[in-house]
Parts: sequence; structure tokens; C-alpha cells
Amino acid sequence: MPRPPSSQGAETREKILEVALELFTHQGYDATSLRDIAERLGITKAALYYYFERKEDILLELHMRLHDAGSALLDELEATEDGPARVAAWPALQDQLVDFMLEQRDLLLLHSRNQSALAALVGSERNQHANEELEARIVRILGSPAIPLRQRVRMAASIGVITEVLVESGEAFQDVPSEELAALVRETTADLLGVGTAR
Repeated sequence: MPRPPSSQGAETREKILEVALELFTHQGYDATSLRDIAERLGITKAALYYYFERKEDILLELHMRLHDAGSALLDELEATEDGPARVAAWPALQDQLVDFMLEQRDLLLLHSRNQSALAALVGSERNQHANEELEARIVRILGSPAIPLRQRVRMAASIGVITEVLVESGEAFQDVPSEELAALVRETTADLLGVGTAR
């Protein structure tokens, strides 16, 4: 079981996740052991077990950061009245999603470079529940009859652009400065939505 929350415990847990993210991203999930992570942190493997029993638990925790970000953005969107107000709120929330993804480029590279390991998380009840919940919420938003079909299609397409460029094909753009990539993604999604760029 994870250590009960405490400032020191939370700090150590976060350091474990940071080191694991670096190692999983740059040397590969399969090539990284719990011992590698513990040695990098200067702690024993037993101390690491106090926070995470398995390497898969660390990978799942890193993966869930994307779910958490998506869920927070959907909370904000769902707090807006369905229909024109929600359409009007979409570009700003989309900008926040782009910002988050660019701030977490290492996390996205982790996903693109370790797809087989992440595929193994499909059986995780926590991951499955989070996926199903996010998908259901997106379907409800994009399926709303209060939003014109043309706009719903454009909203869906804009999500596709963001995830394709920053997640699925992230490796192809890893050498592009974040600001430049963000500007191009925003320009493309603004074209899709038929609005000016938010910035």
C-alpha cells in the first residue's frame, strides 16, 4: 500500500515519479528496473516498495496524469451551459489542453516510446474506469443536439489535431520548440473551428 499522505511522503513519492518518468522516457520502460529508480534516488529498493509495489504501478500513476488533466478540463466545460455558451468556451479550454500537453512533453514522449508497456495497462480497473468515464463525457458533449452538427464535428476534429500532433506523433516534433509547436497547433485548430486564435 502507498504511504499515507504527509508532506515528506508526498515529496518522496513525487521524486520517484519524476525519476521514473525520466528513465522510462529515455532508456525505456522495459530496460528500467525498480533498482535503477531506487539507485538514482539514493534510496533502497525496500524503501521504494513502501510507495510503489510494482513498476506497473508507477507507470499507471504517470499515465493517470493525462486522465486527471482531461477530467479537470471537462469539469470546466460541463460547468458551462450547453449550447452556444459551451461552443464559445471550447477554444479557451482547448488552449489549456495544449498548454498542459506542452508542459508535459516528457510524459507524452513516455507514451509514444513505450506503447506496448502502456497497452498492458488496459486491464487495470482504475485505467479502464477512467477511460470509460472520459469517453462517455466527451460523447455527451459532442453528441449534444444543443450544438450545431457542423460545430460538433469541428470540435471533435480539433481534439484529433491536438492528440495526433502532441501525443501520437509527438516523437516527430520533439525537436520543435514548444512555443512554435503550440502556435502551429492553435492556428490549425482555430482554422478548424472557424475562429481566430485565442492568443
